[in-house]
Amino acid sequence: MKGLSRRDWIKTTSLGGAFALLGGSGIASSLSAEEVRKYNPRPLAGPIRLGSNENPYGPSEAMRRAMTAAFDSGCRYPWSQNGSLAKMVAEKEGVPEDHIVLVAGSMEGLKVAGITFGRGREIISCAPTFLSMMEYAELWGTEINWVPLDKDLDFDLEEIEKRVSHETGLVFLCNPNNPTGKLLPADRVMDFCETVSRRTVVFSDEAYYDYITVPNYPSMVELVKKGKDVVVSRTLSKVYGLAGIRIGYLIARPELAQKLRDRVVANTNIMAIEAGKAALADQDFYRFSLQKNAEAKAMITQTLDELKLPYLESHANFVFFQAGRDISELGKTMAEMGFIIGRPFPPLNDWCRISTGTIEEITLYNQAIKSVLG
Repeated sequence: MKGLSRRDWIKTTSLGGAFALLGGSGIASSLSAEEVRKYNPRPLAGPIRLGSNENPYGPSEAMRRAMTAAFDSGCRYPWSQNGSLAKMVAEKEGVPEDHIVLVAGSMEGLKVAGITFGRGREIISCAPTFLSMMEYAELWGTEINWVPLDKDLDFDLEEIEKRVSHETGLVFLCNPNNPTGKLLPADRVMDFCETVSRRTVVFSDEAYYDYITVPNYPSMVELVKKGKDVVVSRTLSKVYGLAGIRIGYLIARPELAQKLRDRVVANTNIMAIEAGKAALADQDFYRFSLQKNAEAKAMITQTLDELKLPYLESHANFVFFQAGRDISELGKTMAEMGFIIGRPFPPLNDWCRISTGTIEEITLYNQAIKSVLG
């Protein structure tokens, strides 16, 4: 049931060829000069990478200014600065500071949680999903109990609950899920996490929580506030545009948080701390990112409608659609045309994940996918 890792996918994908941009040099920017300055869109250049769920905008002007101002402190260890960011995060999440564990990107948090609670035991999760926790935990002797997604391509919460035993160290949920972008029903997932957390630790990966459009959809942080054995991960890589800066955090009750904190390897750094503080304060960029993500998703799904290809409603910054052909082969074809798309996600080998890009990137991508699948 386990999918290919990103490293394996890169090895199996030929990136040769001219990466022609379909005349992209003639496409005018959809942003004003002021918007380019403030929001920092990535340049239109080949290959166009729509396979890693990165925000095509950012760091914002405010975040760049904060990092530049922090250069003079680059000779210092960051320990004395961590508290200021943890305080902002705690206020945002509505928890005390001792509930926050800062990490160098949420991927570090996932790996730390996997070995903290899964080593010598098992982790239960569904496939396909984001694999970093499970791949790393396996290296440390953890067994992975894989449950297939259900017929609607949702996490099969009923089957997961049935499989929880004294051997289970942790249950991993990704909600919204990567690669499907699907969101579990609010009441069902809240009840599941509360019930299962009485028997084992439940980890809720909420990397894409900011993109959820369902009104009042709850974070599992609400269960952390009640003292449940639930750990929530968040990242500043997505909507905040800081994927290359590596900053994320975990939220857990103090006893669990301390266990996790003791095992963190990739600590934050001075520039990441200052960028994170600026990001949390930059609501203008936050709103802009969400708006542009919605526009790009609408462009992608409109093309899929024209091609009559099925896709899932996405609460993330990507769209998962059924291409009707093997994604390994489609990936090679698109790479030759100058586009990097999502890797295969077995067993859904004819489904393709496309990340949102700039309006210009998606305009070119839509032309390319129509020529290939039209």
